[in-house]
Formats: sequence, structure tokens, C-alpha cells
Amino acid sequence: MSIPVNGDIGLEKHPDTDQFIRLDRGRGRAQMGPGKDELTFDREVTDGWCVIVPAGSWHNITNIGDEPMQVYTVYAPQHHKPGKVHQTKAIADADTDDEPADWSVQPDPVADQHA
Repeated sequence: MSIPVNGDIGLEKHPDTDQFIRLDRGRGRAQMGPGKDELTFDREVTDGWCVIVPAGSWHNITNIGDEPMQVYTVYAPQHHKPGKVHQTKAIADADTDDEPADWSVQPDPVADQHA
């Protein structure tokens, strides 16, 4: 995913999904915590950093650099169709053909929450 200068992933939480976020290029701010108004983890991150987000944690990654920030994310269990790559958040949000594979073990549906 490419996050533009001053852009962000968007404050969210995944109730039943752990998430691994890796910053490949750029400079960002990682925030995470038990409540959307209680982000107790707040760190600057740069190339090579990863952020492990436990299920149920509110989190956001913001581009604080002067170039587009490149990140990738791994979800467990998966959230996306195998092989799916979204270049931007806008493209991901517009994708209507992005369900996990039938063989993927999924928890009972609980909607992700966005602030």
C-alpha cells in the first residue's frame, strides 16, 4: 500500500484478527491502544520497522515524511483474496472482489471498526 504524504491508514480495529504491518519505505507514526481515544503506543517508524497489532487493538499508521510511504500488511486469519495486492487505500476500499479463500479458516463474522 502506498500512503501519501500526510495520509494515513485510518484509525481502526479488527476484533478477531492479528495484524503485521511492515514499513518498506518512508517515515511514519504508529499509534495503537485499547481504545480509539487511548492510543498508548505512539512511535515514529522508518524503513524496516514492523508493527504487530494484536486483535482488538485500535491502530493507525500516518505518513509523517516527505515522500509516499510504502507498507505491506499480513492478517491472521487472512482478510483478502490470495494474491490480492492493493496499491492504495482508495483502491482497496473500492474492491468488491476481495473475499478470503474458501479454505481459509475464518472466525464468526464480526465487523471491523473504523473511527
